[in-house]
Amino acid sequence: MDNFMKIREVSAKYDITARTLRYYEDMGLISSVRSDGYAYRLYDETAMKRLEQILILRKLNISIRDIQSIFSASGSGVVLDVLSKKVQNIDDEVALLHELKEIVLEFIRQIEQIDFGRDSDVKKIYDKAKEIETRLTNVDYIGKPSNVNRLLELTEKLEKKPDVRLVELPACRMVTSGVEQGDNHERFNKLWGQLDAKRKDRFFPRDFMYYDKEKGGSVWCYAIEEWVSEKDTEGFEMIDFEGGLYATSIVHDFDMNEVIRAYNGIQEWIAQHHNFAFDERPGHAVMFHVTVPDTSKLLGYRQVEYFFPVKIREE
Repeated sequence: MDNFMKIREVSAKYDITARTLRYYEDMGLISSVRSDGYAYRLYDETAMKRLEQILILRKLNISIRDIQSIFSASGSGVVLDVLSKKVQNIDDEVALLHELKEIVLEFIRQIEQIDFGRDSDVKKIYDKAKEIETRLTNVDYIGKPSNVNRLLELTEKLEKKPDVRLVELPACRMVTSGVEQGDNHERFNKLWGQLDAKRKDRFFPRDFMYYDKEKGGSVWCYAIEEWVSEKDTEGFEMIDFEGGLYATSIVHDFDMNEVIRAYNGIQEWIAQHHNFAFDERPGHAVMFHVTVPDTSKLLGYRQVEYFFPVKIREE
C-alpha cells in the first residue's frame, strides 16, 4: 500500500476532481487497482507518471482523442505529429487574425472619411463592404489560398454566443454526497450507479454536481425515485430539491474558456429577455451534468451541460 495513492490523495495532489480521474480511466488513459480489503481505487507510480503526462497535454489544449492516439503508439512520432499540427493551427489562426485586423483597420479608415448625412457616402460604405467580401474570398496568406469559411469559422468561434435552451426540472427528492472530502465522492459514485441501474425511466438526467460557495467544495446529487428510503442511501443525506427553470448550455470537457463564454452568454441572454432573471441562491446553484462514459468514448470528449437557475420576473 505504501507505493499506491488513494483517489482522494491524487485529487488533492494534482488539483483535479475524482470525477476527472474516473473519466481518464473510462477513456483508457490511466489504470487503477483495487486491493483486497479496500473497496476504492488506488493508483501506482506508473499511473501517476501517466497522469502527469495527460495534464501537460491537456494544458496544451490537446484533445482526449489525440492523447489516446499518442499513448497507443510506440515511439515519439505521433506526439510530434500532434504537436506539429497544433503549431500549424496556431499559425493559421494568427494569420487569419492578422488579416482580420488589417481589414477592420482599413474599414475604420474608410468610415472616418464618410459623411453619413450624404447618401452617396453611405453607398461608398456599402461598396467597400462588398469589396472586403471579395478580398476575403480571394486573398492569399502564408502561401495558401484564402478560405472565407475558415476566417468566418474563427471569428464565429471568438464571438459566437452559446445556444441557450430553457428546461424546467421537477421538484423531487435527492440524495447528496455532501461537500467532497475523503472518499465520499467515490462512495457516492458507486451508490448512484446502483440506484440508476434500477430506475424505471430515462426521461431526464438524474445526477448533477454543483459548487457549494459557503462550504467551499463540490457536491454531487442524484434525483431518487419514490421507492428509495434512507436504508437504500448508505448513510448519505436525502434532501428536497425545489426544481424550477434553468437556462442550459453545452460545454466540451470542462473547458474553462467555454464555461466563461457560456456564463457570459446566458447573462447576456437574460439581459435581452427582460421576462427572466438569474436566480442563483443557496440551495439553487448553477449545476452541471456530464454525459455517460460510453457516450464520451464515442465522441472522444465529454459533453458537459451547465444548468443556470433562472426565474420569471414578477410584474
